[in-house]
Amino acid sequence: MIQSIRQTWFSNIRADVLAGTVVALALIPEAIAFSIIAGVDPKVGLYASFCICVVIAFAGGRPGMVSAATGAMALLMTTLVAEHGLQYLLAATLLTGVLQIVAGVLRLGELMRFVSRSVVTGFVNALAILIFMAQLPELTGVTWHVYAMTAAGLGIIYLFPYVPVIGRMLPSPLICILVLTGVYMASDLGINTVGDMGELPDTLPVFLWPDVPLNMETFWIILPYSIMLTVVGLMESMMTATIVDDLTDTGSDKNRECRGQGIANIGAGLLGGMAGCGMIGQSVINIKSGGRTRLSTLTAGIVLLVMVVFLSDWVSLIPMAALVAVMIMVSIGTFSWESLRDMRKHPMSTNVVMVTVVVVVVATHNLAIGVFVGVLLSSLFFANKVGRLLYIGSTETDDGRSREYEVVGQVFFTSAEQFVAGFDFKEALDHVRIDLRRAHFWDITAVGALDKVVLKFRREGAEVDVVGLNEASATLVDRIAVHDKPDAEKLLGGH
Repeated sequence: MIQSIRQTWFSNIRADVLAGTVVALALIPEAIAFSIIAGVDPKVGLYASFCICVVIAFAGGRPGMVSAATGAMALLMTTLVAEHGLQYLLAATLLTGVLQIVAGVLRLGELMRFVSRSVVTGFVNALAILIFMAQLPELTGVTWHVYAMTAAGLGIIYLFPYVPVIGRMLPSPLICILVLTGVYMASDLGINTVGDMGELPDTLPVFLWPDVPLNMETFWIILPYSIMLTVVGLMESMMTATIVDDLTDTGSDKNRECRGQGIANIGAGLLGGMAGCGMIGQSVINIKSGGRTRLSTLTAGIVLLVMVVFLSDWVSLIPMAALVAVMIMVSIGTFSWESLRDMRKHPMSTNVVMVTVVVVVVATHNLAIGVFVGVLLSSLFFANKVGRLLYIGSTETDDGRSREYEVVGQVFFTSAEQFVAGFDFKEALDHVRIDLRRAHFWDITAVGALDKVVLKFRREGAEVDVVGLNEASATLVDRIAVHDKPDAEKLLGGH
């Protein structure tokens, strides 16, 4: 127990504290921006980010992963806030938390095993593109000073690690922010700063029960939004956990992460914050800056609150160019460049899925839709591929009056027609034996195809024996098939 706590909390203290500080600085403008998207006061996003970060550090299933208010979640809230106001958003946030806890209890986190690698890669690449595109407003219609500051920031981020001794001790994104803030304060350049994004809160969050009527009308108003927030939040969190798993070469508890996200969102709702989820960009910043344990996530939440409440005058002076440089670094580091190099050797179906996910996500700005389309495409390609792995051979016996067919492969909805086409019904036979020892029947379409084959042979005057069904297939055939039932022709309508 003690060893486990030490490993997940205190095995990387210095790097975790520094990485958490960098994440906190990067969270501030994003939380404010997401609040604006949702149509609420900036403190709603900032309080949510603080609370979710702190709670998920303890309750989450993926050490080193950062969760907070996100753009994907904010987009789903705009209509609810516009039509019913902030209090209904807080109520929806609480219900979202409850639904996510239920999802964790039902072990829905295990559904991630149905998400193929090509979908994850497309998701990552699309997110990298969206992160970069989100920085463009800060780089358009500005003076040359902004470009110079951004370029200098990128130079610091990529070159500082090569500085002897201290280059490996301090995260370069933190040095970038500190140096560019110092340059801004010394030169007083007329460029945007964090303070221009919105007013920072000057008080600690307090317990706040949503001021809404506790009746079924309220429930039916917030339920559709809570369901959407639950699905998108869990999907993005699971994808984030998977990506951090890959970056750190470690595993995570996806079901615990579902429950943790739910607990965190309930906490956010009770402190006047909006619903949030896993943040891939900030999680990558954390990992790239050396963060590995739960301490880095806890540090991000605590430092965020301290900075926006007690150090707001200093934080407001951070130039946006510094944070743009950090986010461009995240975009470059997030994009899977090897996926472009490997397109030549990967199967076409893999490339199609990856590119489709990228296009859908970038076009809709909705990560959930992109993942859904990707999983659907992957399933169709897989079903088509497996459906083609079907072989039907035959041997003639008894001087041409009998034939034995051997079926090898999987029979289901995509291979049912191929299964039927593998038999010659015009051959004059007295007896047909269908050997299914190396075959498996998966669904009612497959059983229907078997019915069709048997009954066609019988109409041609042949006696049919079906042998070798495995236990699972036999159970399905016994329950659904009609060829082995009395009046089989009548049950099939004579077709």
